[in-house]
Amino acid sequence: MPPAFPERAAWGTASSLRAWQQQALEAYFGGAGDQAPGSPRSGPRDFLTVATPGAGKTTFALRLARELMERRVIGAITIVCPTEHLKRQWAESAARVGIKINPEYQNGDGPVGKDFDGVAVTYATVAARPALHRNRTESRKSLVIFDEVHHAGDGLSWGDAVREAFEPATRRLALSGTPFRTDINPIPFVQYEEGPDGVRRSQADYTYGYGPALADGVVRPVIFLAYAGEMRWRTRAGDEITATLGEPLSQDQTSQAWRAALDPKGDWMKQVLAAADRRLTELRRAIPDAGGLVIATDHEAARAYAKMLRAVTGQGATIVLSDDPSASKKIKAFAETEDRWMVAVRMVSEGVDIPRLSVGVYATSTSTPLFFAQAVGRFVRARRRGETASVFLPSVPTLMGHAAEMETERDHVLDRPVREDGLDDELIAEANRRQDTPDVGEELPFETVEASATFDRVLYDGGEFGMQAEPGSAEEEEFLGIPGLLEPEQVTALLRKRQAEQIAGERRRKTGDPRADRTAAEDLAALRRELNGLVNAWNHRTGQPQGVIHKQLRDVCGGPAVPQAGGEDIRKRIAKIREWAAKRRS
Repeated sequence: MPPAFPERAAWGTASSLRAWQQQALEAYFGGAGDQAPGSPRSGPRDFLTVATPGAGKTTFALRLARELMERRVIGAITIVCPTEHLKRQWAESAARVGIKINPEYQNGDGPVGKDFDGVAVTYATVAARPALHRNRTESRKSLVIFDEVHHAGDGLSWGDAVREAFEPATRRLALSGTPFRTDINPIPFVQYEEGPDGVRRSQADYTYGYGPALADGVVRPVIFLAYAGEMRWRTRAGDEITATLGEPLSQDQTSQAWRAALDPKGDWMKQVLAAADRRLTELRRAIPDAGGLVIATDHEAARAYAKMLRAVTGQGATIVLSDDPSASKKIKAFAETEDRWMVAVRMVSEGVDIPRLSVGVYATSTSTPLFFAQAVGRFVRARRRGETASVFLPSVPTLMGHAAEMETERDHVLDRPVREDGLDDELIAEANRRQDTPDVGEELPFETVEASATFDRVLYDGGEFGMQAEPGSAEEEEFLGIPGLLEPEQVTALLRKRQAEQIAGERRRKTGDPRADRTAAEDLAALRRELNGLVNAWNHRTGQPQGVIHKQLRDVCGGPAVPQAGGEDIRKRIAKIREWAAKRRS
């Protein structure tokens, strides 16, 4: 793999490795291994490398494997992956550097043939017969590469199986772009150290995060475009409820409004997909083969979204379903074409390499930081300087928080409550669960009545830009039309300019510009949206619940609750929360 840029070539072997990959190799072989005195350093037995998605973990791992084979430290390789598709992807990458990996190996196949240097298997395959893989590991000096090692903690049985199978390994290399888990199951062969607060955290031997990778030009900057909107649904009890996605809601209301937004029966997804396609068209001016990916919750929704895309673009979309035996072939074919869109159910959320993906639509109800980071990682791989990625999101507090923390380094934390995020996946799953028969009391299934989208804001580099605008409006187009080739600082400057223009336009309308046709009610609604956006941002920065923030503003500024408050009351609260933010920055 070529270096990120010529000026990074100072790292010796940068003709074939990126600077971080060479540095990680030096960290591996320069550390204290178990080698005999006077012998060439062969590295430690266990090594955890954490590198942001898209940075090139596969290239690093295969170069390390090649080095260990040439030094005769190992004679065989086992690569353990989360999915069947990734087995084949690893085998293809290994073949390019002269390592022969069998991706079709099954538990009933017996010894590995002499034509291969090793095998690629899934964590599930290992868990089915750990003793078999232990025998293979003991028969030859083996390197075991754990791809996305956090999967080894998927249930105690998987962790126990991985430990049993690979405890005898000569060397173990653990890789992850997201070395944290939502649960507290320990990850096998990963070191944990207790901090001053008494909490144990995973310890990586080498880390290359999104922030440094972005500075090096190894990954793209990500622009998050959040969409709110009015939702109306009918509950199982037959009651109709209306709520605005993006405004303060209870947990249950948020989950149901989120579900209504993603429901193909409403207009929200149609409007967001149309906006995403317009963004893709803009990017393809500079990146002709740029592609888009919609990550859907289930098969039914995926097929419905594909129909919407055909209506928008006039072209079919590639559909990848988790139970489709041809899924790997479809992913590979899409990667090699210039087709516009792919729709998938989780299948390409982790590890799959499609470098041309530039636009994403996060149309799934999964809210864990792990899944979010993996999903966004599909869009960040840079091929040339200046490429940007765009991800469209529902304006949901949990997702807004994840987007704002893109550059935050995370470790796997033990000794903590399992539920640490504001919106648990279990609640969303419950909200999404359809019932075939009415519940007791003749209640009706959840039914989306109406769902419409509103452009909410842009999140980039920890900042928020833009104010709410209708789909197809000039204000929305200002953000959808951001050029596809820009340096990160140019993206920030342009977003600030767009924001200033919007604010200036709003002021002109408020000062009696004859072109203005806004009513007093519309002005009040705009003020409420602005306040709610500021409260949402303050929630992300402080961790305080939004209801608590609204109460604090009322206590300081006076006046009734937001629904009953007048324009002057809301302006006072906007000024006060901006004052808080200014003091916190200073």
